[in-house]
Amino acid sequence: MKTTQHLDKTATSGSTASAIKTEEYDLLILGSGAAGKLLSWTLAKKGMKTAAIERKYVGGSCPNIACLPSKNIIHSAKVASYFRRSEEFGITKDNWKINMAAIRERKRRMVAGLVDVHMENYKKSGAELVMGCGRFIGPKTIEVTSSNGGVRVLHGKRVVINIGTLELDLVPEHLIVLGGGFVGLEFAQAMRRFGSRVTVIDRNSRLIHREDDDISEAMLELFGHEGIDVLLNTRIARVEGKSGESVKVTANRGGSATAVEGSHILVAAGRTPNTHGIGLELAGVETTGHGYIKVNERLETTAPDVWAAGECAGSPHFTHISENDFHIVAENIEGGNRVTTGPPMVAVFRAQTLSETRGFMKALIDAESDRILGFTAFGVGAGDTMATVQVAMLAELPYTALRDAIFTHPTLPEGLIPLFANVPSAAN
Repeated sequence: MKTTQHLDKTATSGSTASAIKTEEYDLLILGSGAAGKLLSWTLAKKGMKTAAIERKYVGGSCPNIACLPSKNIIHSAKVASYFRRSEEFGITKDNWKINMAAIRERKRRMVAGLVDVHMENYKKSGAELVMGCGRFIGPKTIEVTSSNGGVRVLHGKRVVINIGTLELDLVPEHLIVLGGGFVGLEFAQAMRRFGSRVTVIDRNSRLIHREDDDISEAMLELFGHEGIDVLLNTRIARVEGKSGESVKVTANRGGSATAVEGSHILVAAGRTPNTHGIGLELAGVETTGHGYIKVNERLETTAPDVWAAGECAGSPHFTHISENDFHIVAENIEGGNRVTTGPPMVAVFRAQTLSETRGFMKALIDAESDRILGFTAFGVGAGDTMATVQVAMLAELPYTALRDAIFTHPTLPEGLIPLFANVPSAAN
């Protein structure tokens, strides 16, 4: 089976879906995000004829445009902050400067490497990757259109729906960030550390307002210390201009009009599910008033043998939550209660964002009890990762407790999941 398919079974522009031969699969996955790709690789290796349909980003947003690229850039900003504070550590400053083009290129190299890893996993697993825009045209039937107009019609016995600013080559003179959530604040701090003037505008009474009050207060104090302007209780009235040239934001703050002018703008005011226009109603899949797909505790939709995983199902917008959704859906599709995982990643993603990929981890497992008898880590953050395993050993937990855990993404201890997923069958 071909692992990548560029819609070579094409139809002329005047053809309809009914004129195209329907291709049959055991499992179709619309989207190749965190849950989708793991399902593809895992269940294809178990013998299911599997196809993953992806419109643009192989592996989803996380390795391409979201958490991993952002952490890559944020680490560069952290290094810049250390340069500015070098005298605190007994190091005399010398001439240095920020090279945003080089920072961008470092990020691009990492992304290209991650895409290669994903493509290799599709190849090894036997899952087919279909690049194109997919939409339902009937129950468990998806029409896929490529960029050149080619069309395929795929039908699956089971279907899973998994759909879900980083290209600056110069330091913004004045960056305006709309939104006081995690994404906006990360970039606000990073750009400030690169040397930008930064203003954060948020409609809520405190930053990251879903967190505890003391966390919000600590964040506001930190931003004040770093020289970042924060406008709270401020609602945007209009935005004028063009980011990269000149931008003016007019807002209402406490009943009074205020205006902020800058050179660049970042809109980080939340995301909406990408469920519109993909034919869910034709598939019998219902959505909520906010556009999220209705699911039960097993992530089953209102249509038989159709599941939804990740953000489109209303799960919190974190990669580690989508990876947990993968476990739930895989268990349901396989029809049992035992959770199994797919092939491990070739490197810990957090280590890639730090450009610190040298090293390895290994563990010694008792074949009868599944307890961890020993653990070795060599590489960046080895001590922190080792402490996580040490707690599990002290509590006499089986290795499966770490294999099936939901670790925050991207972090170094997250690498324990593929490590323990690769335990030989003798220890299962």
